[in-house]
Amino acid sequence: MKERIMTTTERLRLTVIEDLTDGLINGTTAATKLNLSVRQVKRLKSKFRDKGHDGLIHGSRGRQGNRKININLENNIVKIINEKYSDFGPLLACEKLEELHGISLSDETIRAIMIRHNIWKLKKRKRSEYFSWRERRSSYGQLQQFDGSYHDWFEGRNPLLPEACLLASIDDATGKITYAKFGTNESTTAVFRFWWEYAELNGIPSEIYLDKFSTYKINHPAAVDNAELMTQFKRAMKSLGVNVIPANSAQAKGRVERLNETLQDRLVKEMRLAGVSTIETANIFLKETFIPFFNSRFAVVPRSGNNCHRALDIGTRSKLGGIFSKHYIRGINNDFTVQYNTKWYQLKEIQPTTIFRTEKVMIEERLDDTIKIKYKNHYLNFFLLPDKPLKIKSSPIVLTEHRSNWIPPANHPWRQFKYSQQTL
Repeated sequence: MKERIMTTTERLRLTVIEDLTDGLINGTTAATKLNLSVRQVKRLKSKFRDKGHDGLIHGSRGRQGNRKININLENNIVKIINEKYSDFGPLLACEKLEELHGISLSDETIRAIMIRHNIWKLKKRKRSEYFSWRERRSSYGQLQQFDGSYHDWFEGRNPLLPEACLLASIDDATGKITYAKFGTNESTTAVFRFWWEYAELNGIPSEIYLDKFSTYKINHPAAVDNAELMTQFKRAMKSLGVNVIPANSAQAKGRVERLNETLQDRLVKEMRLAGVSTIETANIFLKETFIPFFNSRFAVVPRSGNNCHRALDIGTRSKLGGIFSKHYIRGINNDFTVQYNTKWYQLKEIQPTTIFRTEKVMIEERLDDTIKIKYKNHYLNFFLLPDKPLKIKSSPIVLTEHRSNWIPPANHPWRQFKYSQQTL
């Protein structure tokens, strides 16, 4: 047994008890000096006579604690962590030890073991500025924080995809991951697919908080004084009545930034253990395993029980294909053709509304790569021309809901492709 060393308090007690034993002071004086009762002083005097100096040392000093971990168990834990979880944090390592190895200890105990064996190092945070958390919104669905995170999510297991992009939204009031999806980029098409699926799953949120990435905000200087300049994303959200808030700093949308840090640590390791190496299997793992676990583990109860998501009605649901498409304005040529993206589209002779030459139409480039042409809330009838149309000397002045009296020449697309093209 190690030599037991007296503390300062115990050395001071020794002096008083020695004086008491030698008869220099009485018990009352000793009790006053030590701030103890007379009965306690008598017990200390008795222990001193029986054991000497050791009688004044606390009896538990030098003994193994009743709650000390068995050395064999600790060695087994260290071996498991070194073999399988060497880069895991104490909390995640603790969860895996209980889930996969049946070792149930507190995360603080695991932390102490990892620090003791140089597996984990304490991190000292240095902040040059102080940032306080903005108060959470009161209701679920009131505000979604949204961001894309590029990272080596598969840790080299997929050589064809060294980096993927995880799009994720987190509810500000509850801290729930409301939707997450892996893809290859943060393009307008990818973001449109994300929010279409989000609306089908959860409904339409009131507000979205995101950064100033070019997909979401026009950063050209001219946009400062021209409020009409907006991205395809902002235009789509405006159609759904969603307020888009661009953050001026990463700290402003701190919850989703912190979520990205957590996912780049925890989700990466969870997918490693599950053997996930493709975007398809990763999205299944997110939906069926990780998001339910994360929300049950980390979500909080909002101040209000209201759900601010607006449910999709039949009319809005039917318009989502047009809302989540890229919109471009084009003019109708004199021969009632429309040019877009190096291709030529011929308007058919019969249309759902009256159309004049040189009118402006809306081109909708949809997520399934189909094209729609829209004029005043009407989708027009047209077909794709194989080549640039030849110049025609004359053409009808207007297209209406019935055939005109104008007779097209033999080389006109209406006659050439009348039966070979389906209505688009």
